[in-house]
Amino acid sequence: MKFSEQWLRSWVNPKITTTELCDQLTMAGLEVDGVEPAAAAFNDVVVARVESLEKHPDADKLNVCQVFDGNETLQIVCGAANVRAGLMVALAKVGAVLPAANKGETFKIKAAKLRGVASFGMLCSEKELGLADSADGLMELPEDAPVGRSVRDYLELDDTVIEIDLTPNRGDCLSIAGVARELGTLNQCAVSPQACAAVKPASKTSLQVTLSADKACTHYVGRVISDVDVTAATPLWMIERLRRAGIRSLGAIVDITNYVMLELGQPMHAFDLAMLDSGIEVRYAKAKETITLLDGKTIELDAETLVIADNTRALALAGVMGGENSGVSNATKAIFLESAFFTPEVIAGKARSYGLHTDSSHRFERGVDPALQLPALERASALILETCDGQAGPVVEHTTQFHPATRAPIALRKDRIQRLLGIELADNEVSDILQRLGMQVTTDKTGWSVTPPSFRFDINIEADLLEELVRIYGYNNIPRTQPLYRSRMQAQPEDRLAQSALKQILVDRGYFEAITYSFVEPKFQQVLDTAIEAVALANPISSEMSVMRTTLWPGLLQALRHNLNRQHGRVRLFETGLCFMKGNDKLPEQMPRIAGVICGELQAEQWGEPVRKVDFFDLKADVEALLVRLPGEIKFVVAEHPALHPGQSAQILVAGEAIGWLGALHPSAQKVLDIEQTAYLFELDLNSVLNAALPRFQPLSRFPEVRRDLALVVADEVQVGDLLATLRAQASGLLKEVQVFDIYTGKGIESGRKSVALGLILQEFSRTLTDQEVEAELASLVATLKQNFAATLRE
Repeated sequence: MKFSEQWLRSWVNPKITTTELCDQLTMAGLEVDGVEPAAAAFNDVVVARVESLEKHPDADKLNVCQVFDGNETLQIVCGAANVRAGLMVALAKVGAVLPAANKGETFKIKAAKLRGVASFGMLCSEKELGLADSADGLMELPEDAPVGRSVRDYLELDDTVIEIDLTPNRGDCLSIAGVARELGTLNQCAVSPQACAAVKPASKTSLQVTLSADKACTHYVGRVISDVDVTAATPLWMIERLRRAGIRSLGAIVDITNYVMLELGQPMHAFDLAMLDSGIEVRYAKAKETITLLDGKTIELDAETLVIADNTRALALAGVMGGENSGVSNATKAIFLESAFFTPEVIAGKARSYGLHTDSSHRFERGVDPALQLPALERASALILETCDGQAGPVVEHTTQFHPATRAPIALRKDRIQRLLGIELADNEVSDILQRLGMQVTTDKTGWSVTPPSFRFDINIEADLLEELVRIYGYNNIPRTQPLYRSRMQAQPEDRLAQSALKQILVDRGYFEAITYSFVEPKFQQVLDTAIEAVALANPISSEMSVMRTTLWPGLLQALRHNLNRQHGRVRLFETGLCFMKGNDKLPEQMPRIAGVICGELQAEQWGEPVRKVDFFDLKADVEALLVRLPGEIKFVVAEHPALHPGQSAQILVAGEAIGWLGALHPSAQKVLDIEQTAYLFELDLNSVLNAALPRFQPLSRFPEVRRDLALVVADEVQVGDLLATLRAQASGLLKEVQVFDIYTGKGIESGRKSVALGLILQEFSRTLTDQEVEAELASLVATLKQNFAATLRE
């Protein structure tokens, strides 16, 4: 929010500099984003009056004007379309310095001849004075402007524009009144609020109001003002305050509603009374109902959009923007002025859903003081009558049973101040701070009972009060103390791995950790996990991030694509994070997972190894490294997953329980994700992977090992893992290890079969094995494999 420092100081004027003022606001949580002069540097520009003018003898578009500057009458040649006799203007005299088009530069006014006619100065527009980016003609000053006075002094341009960036919970400071309250509290000085005296009705004209959406609009006030002169000029002081707040003048009625919004924080709207059919109804939009807004945009409304309507049509998007067909125009003779309280939850996100963002929606989304509607209406009514004349009708006011009632008191315990804030505050200082913040404070045995004011809807619990105390006390005033740390050795269970240990395993194998959004694009989510319906967000950041992920793969694959598109040919990424499943409760269930993806060459290019692409078994080796300490039997079972390539996918089982998947990305998913290279990915349940078998000591045998190699011919569909499992299950205690060192198909092996070469390590703990014992063990194992898998020894 932008505002004029002069305007702020008209409410509260502590004896501090602009820099100190901005520092105070920032440290109090109202971060100052920018500070700039209210006008560019210029001098020798005075208020002047055009006495007369005549056409230039040699130029149709120029006029030769006689201009009085308070001391003398000067001849000025001017080409502005709105120049006329009697006009009060800004005159840059000879020698005046004005801002140039290039920011920071200036130029000097000199006497000159234009088409042969002498000109001693220049009549200025707002653009030429650096007050606006564009202008249609000369800057027109009020008729009572003092001739000869410096324009800079007359417009009070030696001012500063301050811009603050507020957190969403501080909607109470989206006004001069709110910032003034904060500044007064910080400096312990009085605030002079703007009086909002009730306007005495001069007519009986009123309008019927119905609140059909009584939970969404809990308080509505309005009044008819008849016989208004909408063509009346907005006071120059108001135009300047609006300009410095970044709002251009749009006519007296609109300017006044904008001014009151900036001054008090209550958005308002004025309707052309003649364009309303019978009355006002606050309701939800009907199916496929449309409205043309003030910006000329026509939108189709959904059934959850709150509107202000009459008996025949929607007139405005409640809390967002008015409609084109009911707005104030030059033909307006009477207006209906409204001021309402809309529940923030109803307005939140609505403007954005229609591609809009307005000053009104910005305030209503964050919350408006529920007690502000009537004072704002009275303030705006007084300004309209003062500027545009007219006759005010009686106030129409409706309050529903759902309107926020008196705030409940919050208990603040004395001992919590020192315990949580680390500072000692005297009882009277605590009461003083809270009372300066507008709170009602009473003491009790344990501390204080505090009732927040209606405009501080962000204060609900004791912690909020503690935050207010330290904020006003000053973070810089908290004494610096050496932190006290009492170390204590925590028990570390040996049957549970640290998550960092799993990450280090993958880092050691060449992976980089990725952190991706939990919100993903529905199209990608559907392609990668068709079986589970994703949780949709009610108010997404964008359509590409509108559902919550049920797998880590969407984010990882988008990161992979991002890297491949930037010519990174070898990519290895992993991520740990939460996935979200629909649960029985309103909130989704959170499932911790670890996942990874590899693509490109196995090794970085080098002279010692040939270049080859990664494959399924490279990824399987990485996953096995993660699972090496798990208790229970680990199996990779051929299975199909909708996101994985058939024939290159496996489900991972530990002790018979499924804990994850690995495989190649399915070609159809690869096409949707626009990934041109083959990618291999895995995902595991993190809690299952963190389990670890307790280490146990096993003595080494002093006797030698015996190795025997077997080449077995089996059917292609026989899995090597099943062969190994059968060997380990049927072997005696002599078999210590089995190694697969070759798989062969081709010449010498009949079609539909393959050769699997195994290295069997046998050893006895107490003695050296004899050849007869080894041969007997091998014969038993070969017989078992023959019986179970029709395996034969390769000749």
